[in-house]
Amino acid sequence: MTTLNAELRAFYEARQQEIPAEIRETMRRAGEELAASGQAERALGVGDPAPRFRLPSATGRTVVLDDLLALGPVVLTFYRGAWCPYCNIALRALQQHHADITAHGAHLVAVSPQIPDESLTLTEKHGLAFDVLSDIGSDTAKQYGLAFDLPDDLAAVYDRLGFDLQRVNDGHPRTLPLPATYVIDRAGTIRWAFVNADYTARAEPADLLAALEALG
Repeated sequence: MTTLNAELRAFYEARQQEIPAEIRETMRRAGEELAASGQAERALGVGDPAPRFRLPSATGRTVVLDDLLALGPVVLTFYRGAWCPYCNIALRALQQHHADITAHGAHLVAVSPQIPDESLTLTEKHGLAFDVLSDIGSDTAKQYGLAFDLPDDLAAVYDRLGFDLQRVNDGHPRTLPLPATYVIDRAGTIRWAFVNADYTARAEPADLLAALEALG
């Protein structure tokens, strides 16, 4: 069975052939600078208390972390937005494992800085059965240590590619979260964490399921 990261790597390799060399170089340089910044290592990790949040869902509900934790553990995943193909691949993989996640009594929620309308389109397109939440301005991502600002040259590339982050992020076009997935126990403590500065790498569903299994 192909792993999620193998699928992501294959997509990346194919995608490189379609992107002009100067854009590839800008992306590569920005990625190296973000990795070298050490932000992924400074983000919240195992043993840290999970910052609480109240965020709107794609369907207009307000989702409160404490309410979810009252029911069971939470799998919390941060992604960049519906415009990011790597995010879409990762969210589809999580949907494929959603039944296994809920079988452990856990709730899965996905958070991005995009507006609810974008999240609703994403939810409908991929048939997502879990809540997709809008963190406008990335305030929740900041609390987890995940939010960063795009450098000028990469922001210009994203504009050139037509991502229109000004609109989909409701006036916060430069701020995105690092890809991250957390398993939070009912006491509100992070028990498993995946944080990576490389947006082409994501948490393996099998690993987070193992983390849920370890909770007992």
